[in-house]
Amino acid sequence: MSALSGKAALVTGGSRGIGAAIVRRLARDGADVAFTYVSASSAARAKELVAEVEALGRRAVAIESDAARAEAVAASVARTVAEFGRLDVLVNNAGIFPHGRVEDVTAEELERAFAIHAKAPFVAVQAALEHLPRGGRIVNIGTNLADFVPFTGMVLYTMTKSALTGLTRALARELGPRGITVNVVQPGPTDTDMNPADGPGAEGSRRLTALGSYLSADDVAEAVAYLAGPGGRLVTGTAVTVDAGTNA
Repeated sequence: MSALSGKAALVTGGSRGIGAAIVRRLARDGADVAFTYVSASSAARAKELVAEVEALGRRAVAIESDAARAEAVAASVARTVAEFGRLDVLVNNAGIFPHGRVEDVTAEELERAFAIHAKAPFVAVQAALEHLPRGGRIVNIGTNLADFVPFTGMVLYTMTKSALTGLTRALARELGPRGITVNVVQPGPTDTDMNPADGPGAEGSRRLTALGSYLSADDVAEAVAYLAGPGGRLVTGTAVTVDAGTNA
């Protein structure tokens, strides 16, 4: 029997990059997986990912949902439960990568970053708690920049993503009596379309790693799978940093 057989998961921001890798990995471990994508422009990619999951013998649901809208976040949880009849694993992955000098950040950019990186995970958890059983798992996707910031221009991204650390620790304490674990995975430089391994500044990021290597999205998905699976049953309230030793 696979590690997540009979389980259902929701991955926000799951149509590409780290999110898509998590969707595939949870499906390979036996879970039915719902995932969100932000706009119609991502619909074709989302449809392809659904087909990949179904080819693994699992059910998949792609949900168009903007993480900046609290009502859409809550609706995605409800849709997942309606489709699968349950929810066992919630992965708060949806994110953006705002960067630039602090004096250039607009009020709109500030509000959107907070909405996606802090408010959306909070709302998703609130909506999920009605359905998560004892043994349920919540995994937040943060950043290694919450602990070490080697570059300028990262204030908005680092500040809003760092909120997940506090959310994780407080939720772990609050939900522990219900048998629900809560953890945050903190990726370092990861090869995605938002931060390609051959993009501007990539070599500088690579040199900061102890292993001299960018991560793949699958590397991050491995950590999520561990926390969502049997091995993670007593791991809660902690940050798992997967960054090739950038923060060493």
